[in-house]
Amino acid sequence: MVSIILAGGGTAGHISPMVATAEALRAADPDVTLACVGTPKGIESTVVPQAGLDLTFIPAVPFPRQLNLDLITMPGRLAGAVIAARRILTKHKAQVVVGFGGYASLPVYLAAKAMRIPVVVHEQNPLPGLANRIAARFADRVCVSFPETTLPRQEYVGLPVRAAISGLDRAALRDAARREFGLPSTGPVLLVSGGSQGAASINRAVEGAMSDLLAAGVSILHVLGPKNMTATTIARTDVGAGAVYEPVAYVTAMERAYAAADLMVGRSGAGTVVETAVVGLPGIFVPLPHGNGEQARNAASLVAAGGCVLISDRELTADRLRDEVLRIIKDPDALSRMSAAGRGLVPADAAQRVAAIVLEAARR
Repeated sequence: MVSIILAGGGTAGHISPMVATAEALRAADPDVTLACVGTPKGIESTVVPQAGLDLTFIPAVPFPRQLNLDLITMPGRLAGAVIAARRILTKHKAQVVVGFGGYASLPVYLAAKAMRIPVVVHEQNPLPGLANRIAARFADRVCVSFPETTLPRQEYVGLPVRAAISGLDRAALRDAARREFGLPSTGPVLLVSGGSQGAASINRAVEGAMSDLLAAGVSILHVLGPKNMTATTIARTDVGAGAVYEPVAYVTAMERAYAAADLMVGRSGAGTVVETAVVGLPGIFVPLPHGNGEQARNAASLVAAGGCVLISDRELTADRLRDEVLRIIKDPDALSRMSAAGRGLVPADAAQRVAAIVLEAARR
């Protein structure tokens, strides 16, 4: 029996590949013992238990970006988190650690190094995060989602996605998925999602373009994010065109939303870019306007292949969104070309690849 610790947390970008890898590990070795380590404030606190995985928390230790009291106290807080991680590794008799970045990963990496437990790193983004940059210097294996990522001794394996996504047949599930979301069985459907928390600028543009899109016969499945779903958020129908606007706070099984849609508008997080490419769903992506530009990098190869288009956040207006959506969604040939470009670009078996690497490291 192999005991494996999976570490990561904070956002869906870290948690989704962690859950997908856990699923693949269980499929590869039904006797494997898995335990996840996260922080109390990340979405892992709900998503990981929902996936049937054991979850233990350690304190989050953000790295301050300026000189202040947090910077002075950070070494002590990090040491405390490493001690907590060591207790977890000891309790579970861990044989290997696989980390996906985020605040929870670095203390677990450091504890594993001190205990001489093999470490496997998986980096989701072309621009690596701090925890994975540090761990890549001593890790046994370093896996990356994009070939343009730059880490020591990296291996390009792709981004792990759940089997429900990697094996999705959009056409076969289309009718059932549309019924589930209250969408028409015929006519084009636009999926809009700004990620697990929603995206205010995308939501505003959709609100401004909604009437024109519905009048053109385009139905909209809008994943607003829980904090943006209010009592005034209601479904709408254009009686003449028969198109509907269906707002939802959150979608747990995104593969069903992908199956219902012909085109997606959303942020270009690594998970969204890879998942839509794997299932062949064309996209219009609006990278986050802050940070270090990683979201634009995430989509660069898919843009170059013709599988999606980018609109900068500052250029995203209701008119621009309406024009881009109608240009693509009303052109079956364009949808077909973009779908094929995405499917041929990224590995669909990344979860199985990472699982095999982790099991190999554990059994050395």
